[in-house]
Amino acid sequence: MSLRIGVVGAGGCGRAVAQASARHGHEVVLWSRKDRELPDGIRMSTDIADIGDSELIFLAVPALHAVAATEELGKVVDGRHLIIHVSRGLIGAELKTVTQIIREKTVCRRIGALAGPLAADALAEGRPSGAILGTGFPELTEMARDALGGGELRIYDTPDVVGVELASATVGFLMVVLAYAQEIGAEPSTLAVLATRGMVEVSRVGQTLGAKESTFMGLAGLGDLIAAVAGDQRPEFQLGRALAQGAKLSNARGKVGAYVEAIDVARHLLEHARRLGLETPISATFVALTEDRISPDNAIQALMERRVGKE
Repeated sequence: MSLRIGVVGAGGCGRAVAQASARHGHEVVLWSRKDRELPDGIRMSTDIADIGDSELIFLAVPALHAVAATEELGKVVDGRHLIIHVSRGLIGAELKTVTQIIREKTVCRRIGALAGPLAADALAEGRPSGAILGTGFPELTEMARDALGGGELRIYDTPDVVGVELASATVGFLMVVLAYAQEIGAEPSTLAVLATRGMVEVSRVGQTLGAKESTFMGLAGLGDLIAAVAGDQRPEFQLGRALAQGAKLSNARGKVGAYVEAIDVARHLLEHARRLGLETPISATFVALTEDRISPDNAIQALMERRVGKE
C-alpha cells in the first residue's frame, strides 16, 4: 500500500528516511526552510502546508530545533496525522522529551519515537539494520514498517516511549565517553567497565523519569552503543575522538560537521541526578573533562579509585 509521507528536516537522518520511504514506493515530500537538491522520487518543499497532505510524518530535526519545528507543524496537522520523531536528544534542564514537545505544540496524539542502531547511511542505502519504535499505537508501528521496513529493516516496538527517548539520548553521551577513552589508549577491559557501568548509571536516572530499566538494555540503549563501538561512524564517536586529541568542545563540534547534543544532555542529566541525590560518577567526570576541570589521566584514575560495590 502506498502511503503519503512527510519528512520534516533535511539533515542526514531526514534525507535517509525520505530515501528509504521513496525506495519502498511511497509518495514523499520533504520540508526544509531552505530549498535543497534531493534524490529522485522525493519532492522538496519550503512550504510547511505541503506536509499537511501526509498520512505519516517523520520529524527528523535535532532536539535543539524541535520546538520551532513542531510549532510549524502545529499550523497544518490535525488528529488524523501520525508522527514519528527520530531526534536523539532532550530539551532543556527539564529533560523534556521530543514527544512531550509534539504534544504541547500540536493536536496530534498518535506519536512514536524511533531509535536504536539505525545509521543514516544504512537506512538510505537499504543495508540490513534494525530499530525500536516507542509507541502506544499499533497502527503507527505497522505504518513505520510499511514506510521503512521491507526486508532490510526490522522495526521492533515497545510501549515504553519515554524509555526509548531517554535511552537514545543518554547512550549518545556514553558513545562520546567510549570514543574518548579509546582514543587515549584505554584497554578493552576499561572500555567494558565504562560501557556497562555507564549503562547502569543512565538507566538509574532514566527510571526516575518514568523509563523502564529493560529499555536501556535493548536496542534503544545497549544495542545502539554496541553498533557505535563496532564502528558505524556516529558523530558522537567522532566528537569523542576530537576531544581526546585536545580540541576544545566548540572546535570539536565544528570538526564533526553535525550538532551533537550528548554533552548538553549529560550536563542536564547530572543536574537532575544531583537534585535527587543519585551518584553519577561517569557523567560527572566526563562533564568535568569537557569543561577543563580535570585532566584525562586524573579522570581515569578518579574513576578507578572509587569504592567498588555490588554489580
